[in-house]
Amino acid sequence: MSHKNLNPVNSKRPKRAAIVISNPGESTTTGWPVGFWWSELTHPYFKFTEAGWEVDIFSPAGGKCEADAMSDPEDASQWQAEDVISRGYKHDPGFVKRIESTRGVDELKVEDYDVLVVAGGQGPMFTFEKAENLQRKFAEFYESGKVTAALCHGTAILRYAKLSNGQPLVTGKTVTGFANVEEDFADEAVWDAGALERDKHVMPWRIEDEVKKLGANYIQAGLWKGFAVRDGNLVTGQQNFSGSEVADVILEAVGR
Repeated sequence: MSHKNLNPVNSKRPKRAAIVISNPGESTTTGWPVGFWWSELTHPYFKFTEAGWEVDIFSPAGGKCEADAMSDPEDASQWQAEDVISRGYKHDPGFVKRIESTRGVDELKVEDYDVLVVAGGQGPMFTFEKAENLQRKFAEFYESGKVTAALCHGTAILRYAKLSNGQPLVTGKTVTGFANVEEDFADEAVWDAGALERDKHVMPWRIEDEVKKLGANYIQAGLWKGFAVRDGNLVTGQQNFSGSEVADVILEAVGR
């Protein structure tokens, strides 16, 4: 008997979640390496496993993934220094091995999972446009009626995911995602640090603007406020401080 036994409510059929993180990429605006955000993977992962769920980690292309540097609680910036959950997982060899050998989205079967969560980071803004397999899988999962979620810049998937009838999945839905006020804050921070010229932006486009163009009802809770919203079986989280909120909404929707 291991202390890692999940002790699920139904030991014969524990709930299962698939979390998708971005493959490594390069920002076309800053030239920085980009990837996933630690807390957007670890906080939902922690909540789900605490509830006795099984969780698998995927990425569009599979293989080794890299986190955005500032999401590391031990980064010199100290931007996420309070994130003790990620700090713990970062030093768990078994967990790190899963990040270094993610399964490809092509292996993800809708019938095998109760929930799909697309985590954010800077990577999705530069890599999801070409991740057509993830775009299709996200829509397939949603149309199956199962809870389908994205948070922070992971909601970039909503710019591309289309229903089987060709319509944008996000049209008519109430959603959140990384807010314009947060993009403004990020731009100002890098400008003030001299890391980027003032006529340039960290992100090549903005979640809030694009989902509105597609007919979504975009809402947010304010600058850096943890926030998640559910519209039917679609769940979205505002930014990197919303991972636990997203998981809580999912646990309430699906049942523990």
